[in-house]
Amino acid sequence: MKNLTLLVILSLLFSVSCTAQTKKQDALAQAETTPVQTETEITQEPKKEVMQEVIIETSMGTIVVALFNETPLHRDNFVKLANEKFYDGVLFHRIIQNFMIQGGDPDSKNAAKGARLGMGGPGYTIPAEIKPNLSHKRGALAAARMGDNVNPQRASSGSQFYIVDNPQGSHFLDGQYTVFGEVIKGMEVVDKIAAQPKDPADRPLEDIKIISMKVVEKE
Repeated sequence: MKNLTLLVILSLLFSVSCTAQTKKQDALAQAETTPVQTETEITQEPKKEVMQEVIIETSMGTIVVALFNETPLHRDNFVKLANEKFYDGVLFHRIIQNFMIQGGDPDSKNAAKGARLGMGGPGYTIPAEIKPNLSHKRGALAAARMGDNVNPQRASSGSQFYIVDNPQGSHFLDGQYTVFGEVIKGMEVVDKIAAQPKDPADRPLEDIKIISMKVVEKE
């Protein structure tokens, strides 16, 4: 009788041991087939696009422009020159009310009254980045350039730019010049500059200076 009881107990222990081993094997098999979410996958966030803005301090007030990421060559060049203080002391040398104001000629620094300006630059041009979705609306920031007769590729001046002042835009220029930003604050300053008295060459009678430019990154 004692031998029978011992046999039953041993059988039960063997059964429990086999069941536990089977469950352990099942758990291991499930772990091997279940995708593991890594720490990188848990903590990684989508990359945010950075928008660069430039604060332009002028002798007539502050203008803030946002630069378009769709035109990276012009964006990066404008940022580079601003950070190098290339524009500090440069004039808005050409103004036409209800059309645009133009600046960026380094020859305009300390230029004599009445001197003809608009041919200076940093010594290089920028390949055109003309985009059909970036138009010459009011407040558009665009790159000046030489005419098609000497510049059929429509490459932009390395430094000269203009801001559209026309309330209806200057859309007859669309597709011909690179628009690379827009005014987001200070359009009243652009209007004020455009309305100043000027000489027959459209240069303001009183110098209107860019005092400084500061680049700011926004997400």
